[in-house]
Amino acid sequence: MTKAELRAYVIAHPGDKVAFRIFVDRFTANASPETFGVPQSKSEIVEVENLIQQRVQQLKF
Repeated sequence: MTKAELRAYVIAHPGDKVAFRIFVDRFTANASPETFGVPQSKSEIVEVENLIQQRVQQLKF
C-alpha cells in the first residue's frame, strides 16, 4: 500500500490504531532528524513563515 493509500485508509478508518501506527512509522522514517529552536522574536517568526512558504512552493513543482 502506498503512503497516500495508507493515509486515505487511516482517514476512512480512524479507529484502526494499528494502521495509524504504521502510517506514523512510515512518515517518521523519512523525516529529517534535524531540529530547530522556537522562534524568539517577531522577526524570527516572519523568517520561519517565509521559509515554510518557500518550501511549500518547492514541493508544488
